[in-house]
Amino acid sequence: DLHKPIDKRIYKGTQPTCHDFNQFTAAADTIALLVGFSAGQVQYLDLVKKDTSKLFNEERLIDKTKVTFVKWLPETERLFLASHASGHLYLYDAEQPCGAAAPQYNLLTQGEGFSVFACKSKTPRNPLLKWAVGEGALNEFAFSPDGRSLACVSQDGCLRVFHFDSMLLQGMMKSYFGGLLCVCWSPDGRYVVTGGEDDLVTVWSFAEGRVVARGHGHKSWVNAVAFDPFTGAAQTPQPAELSGGEEEEDEPPDQLVRRPPAVTYRFGSAGQDTQFCLWDLTEDVLYPRPSLPRARTLTGSADAAVPAPGLPRSLSRSNSLPQPAGTGSARGPPPHVPPAPRAGRRSGEKPPGAGACRGRLDTAKVLGTALCPRIHEVPLLEPLVCKKIAHERLTVLLFLEDCIVTACQEGLICTWARPG
Repeated sequence: DLHKPIDKRIYKGTQPTCHDFNQFTAAADTIALLVGFSAGQVQYLDLVKKDTSKLFNEERLIDKTKVTFVKWLPETERLFLASHASGHLYLYDAEQPCGAAAPQYNLLTQGEGFSVFACKSKTPRNPLLKWAVGEGALNEFAFSPDGRSLACVSQDGCLRVFHFDSMLLQGMMKSYFGGLLCVCWSPDGRYVVTGGEDDLVTVWSFAEGRVVARGHGHKSWVNAVAFDPFTGAAQTPQPAELSGGEEEEDEPPDQLVRRPPAVTYRFGSAGQDTQFCLWDLTEDVLYPRPSLPRARTLTGSADAAVPAPGLPRSLSRSNSLPQPAGTGSARGPPPHVPPAPRAGRRSGEKPPGAGACRGRLDTAKVLGTALCPRIHEVPLLEPLVCKKIAHERLTVLLFLEDCIVTACQEGLICTWARPG
């Protein structure tokens, strides 16, 4: 009944900022819900068992900043992660208490732009673990479909992908400029899409550790990205067919009529510009063949001096930044080499302190490298659909089998018929 909510709560002094249902345990007799708040607390609710509410970080001893994102760990009943505007990420156990005093931590591991700490305690208590990731707010995170990897996007403009169990950095990417606000994995776990303050959507290959495409269609920050799991991914590419019948068998290969490339992936984005964009990632973008005529993607060196049409002036201006020495190739390292720890320690240097290793990347130095290729170095996608669908900035995007769901800052939740 859309006129009568299952549950309604009014909070004073703090606002809900994010939430997540536990899909793994959801049943007729239990609907576990996490809600994060602007003052830093996280509430656990069960919408069926009304008396099971718990509040974590109630005294704000763990973190005083806004909860930016909460998520249950895949296929677990009790464990969840909460990220904060402090740039910290905490692992909680819903069955364990928070301590009466501020937690003390031991450093477990650290690397390029991150540190991981365990809570010092004789008895189990929350938080179990604490990550310090990047610089500025940790805006969003997402688990890979197999649950093994965690992709985080931060206000420092970096996407960092961690192997969750070992807490090691698997890969990294830098926005064109500004912070990254949202992140999503492809249904097969091969690609990660991000959106942010550079008004672009960026497609990053997990296996190759490199940016494979960018999409320009938004006129402001991109707040939400989501893959459509019901379109494209299951299709197999069709072989090229001859243009005529059997009598043309002796025609040279260039007479083959090539089918339009199969839609390998489809994803959507929603932004502060109130626009919804739909994108297709096709085989010709993911696996470019040099012998084929160039598609409408700006990959050739001939385009290097020409700003891409329709790009904001700030983007085309950025192309004139000096190219750092020794970064001629935009291709990433082979899959088994993590691309991130490029500026590793020289022998004899002491490891930096926990705070020191959370430094901001110098944008001028990474532009034109595998971390952040120039605009003309990767294919530039155009949206399949780009439509203004709200009066206020869009904040949520979700693909369901029968419709697309969006929500905006005004508080309107809308369902849309799928195209076609």
